[in-house]
Amino acid sequence: MLLLVGLGNPDPNNTNNRHNIGFLVIDEINKQFKLSKQKPKFKGLLTTGNIGEQKVYAIKPLTFMNSSGVCIKELIEYFKINVKDVFVFHDDMDIDIGKVKVKFGGSSAGHNGIESIDKNIGKNYSRIRIGIGRPKKNNTGADHVLDNFSSEEKEDVEGITKNIIESLSILIKKDLDLFSSKINQKL
Repeated sequence: MLLLVGLGNPDPNNTNNRHNIGFLVIDEINKQFKLSKQKPKFKGLLTTGNIGEQKVYAIKPLTFMNSSGVCIKELIEYFKINVKDVFVFHDDMDIDIGKVKVKFGGSSAGHNGIESIDKNIGKNYSRIRIGIGRPKKNNTGADHVLDNFSSEEKEDVEGITKNIIESLSILIKKDLDLFSSKINQKL
């Protein structure tokens, strides 16, 4: 059993924010792999199904970004999912838009959603860091992540989401290096 988590904020006004890129990825995974209908459970929107032979749960926490770990902790305890089988998709300002970096464990690098997860389940899970680029001059990091993607950026986001979906079978086999190189090669 694997858990795929997409970070974001549930407010409808945040739907197209940079901070919600994790939600966008989970929505596309649900659609492409025909996972179950989203149901409100464990303080999130939960789906389940199979990707290849692998049973997966996918969730979008409804606890808002800064409390994402609460949702994830409840879910993994209930289903007895090993923390090492958790994959979190989230935004990263230190990566150019449309690029992806993947790592297992590590620090939160100031990302409040990741910090919440670390506090609730520890650090031994995989992070799929999706680039949203640095803020423009006169724009704070907080403002930047809550800004909507421009139309040009939306194309980049759609492209990277498509690449993630096409290489997801590699990710769920936990070959993080191959997954990362496949995705970034396609750009």
